[in-house]
Amino acid sequence: MAGQVVRSNPLPLWAQIVDDLRRRLLAGEFERRFPTDEELTGYYDVSRQTVREAVRHLAAEGLVVRERGRGSSVTPPVLEQPLHALYSLASTLRAGGLAERSEVLAADRRPVPAEVAAQLGIAASAEAVFVERLRFADDEPIAHNRSWLPAPLATGLLDADLTSGSLYELLAGRCGVRITGGWERIRPVLPEPTERALLRLPATVAAFSVERLVRAGQAAVEWRSSLIRGDRYSMVTQWPAGTQPGAGRPR
Repeated sequence: MAGQVVRSNPLPLWAQIVDDLRRRLLAGEFERRFPTDEELTGYYDVSRQTVREAVRHLAAEGLVVRERGRGSSVTPPVLEQPLHALYSLASTLRAGGLAERSEVLAADRRPVPAEVAAQLGIAASAEAVFVERLRFADDEPIAHNRSWLPAPLATGLLDADLTSGSLYELLAGRCGVRITGGWERIRPVLPEPTERALLRLPATVAAFSVERLVRAGQAAVEWRSSLIRGDRYSMVTQWPAGTQPGAGRPR
């Protein structure tokens, strides 16, 4: 028997290969590298056409990505974000076993746009602390965040290390401001070319646009607009609290 293929089995050879590779993928066997078509052909002792049909089905299931001229690779894990409480991307990435870091694109005081001033409840002529970060999961960009915070509350962030961790942890530690509540709006969007390039987002993939206002007591603390990769992130709600979503591919 070559690999897990049984030629007397009425199941087509490509389907047997799909079953075997799916089992091995879900067990985490190919985390570093997925075999080439040539390697699979030799392992299962089948034709290249049979291997290609099997890999095509795995790609349709979202388990591998097939790229012309580059072969196949394992689809990166999708992070699941519960929505029943305040969350931070940093803690979600760490919980998923991924290295979390940020590239700081801007961190300064600047005049606040009128629409942001209205959300924060401050004068349109006021200055605010602006923090723009490109967030990474391991070595892959996953989110682009722009945060506006009232200057009297958040100036201490400008002296902080913003290359990792949650902005809310820094607000508490550096500024003595603790988040107590807020709201956010999530919608799917097709990013502009500059945003797509920044996130290295494939042309066929959408993103989540997330607008968020957070408060400390009655005071508005942050207005944030984020763009998050739709192929690496999913939003999960639970009812009643504590109900877990069905098991899927391990993260």
